[in-house]
Amino acid sequence: MPHHPASPATDAAALLPRVQWLEADQDRSAQWRSERGGPAPQRVVLADDTLTADSAYRLACAGTGLLWRGDFQNARLLLQAIARRIDQVPKRKRVKAVQPIPITEAFNLHRQTQAQRARTLGMLLVELDASYHMALRRAPDVSAACTEAWGEGQAEAGSSVVSLRELLGVTSAHEWRRVGVEIAALGEAPGNRIHPHYGVFSPVRGEYIGLVATAHLPKPPKGQSSLTAFDIGTGTGVLAAVLVRRGVSHVIATEYEPRALICAQDNVARLGLQDHITVLQADLFPPGRASLIVCNPPWLPARPSSPLERAVYDEGSRMLNGLLTGLADHLAPGGEGWLILSNLAELLGMRKRDDLLAAFARHGLRVVSRIDARAQHPKAADVTDALHQARAREVTSLWRLALQKPAPAAGQAHEAAAD
Repeated sequence: MPHHPASPATDAAALLPRVQWLEADQDRSAQWRSERGGPAPQRVVLADDTLTADSAYRLACAGTGLLWRGDFQNARLLLQAIARRIDQVPKRKRVKAVQPIPITEAFNLHRQTQAQRARTLGMLLVELDASYHMALRRAPDVSAACTEAWGEGQAEAGSSVVSLRELLGVTSAHEWRRVGVEIAALGEAPGNRIHPHYGVFSPVRGEYIGLVATAHLPKPPKGQSSLTAFDIGTGTGVLAAVLVRRGVSHVIATEYEPRALICAQDNVARLGLQDHITVLQADLFPPGRASLIVCNPPWLPARPSSPLERAVYDEGSRMLNGLLTGLADHLAPGGEGWLILSNLAELLGMRKRDDLLAAFARHGLRVVSRIDARAQHPKAADVTDALHQARAREVTSLWRLALQKPAPAAGQAHEAAAD
């Protein structure tokens, strides 16, 4: 019998983790999908409309996966019921809960609680066929949303299992992408919407966009009439688009993450700005120099627990330090670097303001000015939020940075003093 080598798709599918269960006295298995990189449940049982919320909660807390075989809409209701049980504070803990704790400890506890919450809610599972369809009563067609998030389905890969919570996140991202987010700084509708893709940070917080839309632009280099800018880590491309709307003639927008790269390219095309914005895949800087370099790095120097958190957490301040290190080699004479940073890390005890200022000086940078904007997102006013005492004081700043002026030579200093 001739040997037929497996296709690349088959080989790739064989390398993916799998989830296993017993159904109709048959051993079954499927690809395991987890955007946060969580392991497949070691124990999986079938679940349907007869399962009570209390039983589902107990099984999920024990790490048992519940592969849903009932009505899809009932599965959504069950997920909400499990969430209510997770969020309900037991009476024995209510007295302790009112005791104030240091904000850093509160942040670490908040992250642990959120991670445990995500693991428990992630135990309610659904199966998708190779084309991303669900064989459940009243199940919506999620194939378009899944294709946007994960790429085209492949028959060789077979079926897959994903948590219902993650699938709802995929479909929600599909709606954000379809409808878009209105950005006032981009002008009048309809050309003022940014369409975020799955896994790309959505520009729903207007403070940092408003800062870029109003800060004083540096002058073009001597002998030039136009301004060139770099947008480092462009994400959706929103800041690059705002700069062009302000009159910057050309923006080179860089992005390392593949999903964000595609997202930025899509938004540039939607806005008709291809002649003004070039999107490049790069780790931080493109080649050359620019009169303006803008960067909005992740604001918290902590380790992300999943790829989706990379837009929020900058482990070891890698991106921030990389930006500061490279500005001297990429700023044109008289140019400015605009660093957009929240003080939330300072309020959480993760970074000191003096350390940030020392980093500027260490990399030969001086502060031209700083423009601040108070936080306007809903959590800043939510007194029930675990981090309310920090969020209520959060300020987002645009730091205008320039290269330090070189000290005059000894002879020049003597002449200046004589004059």
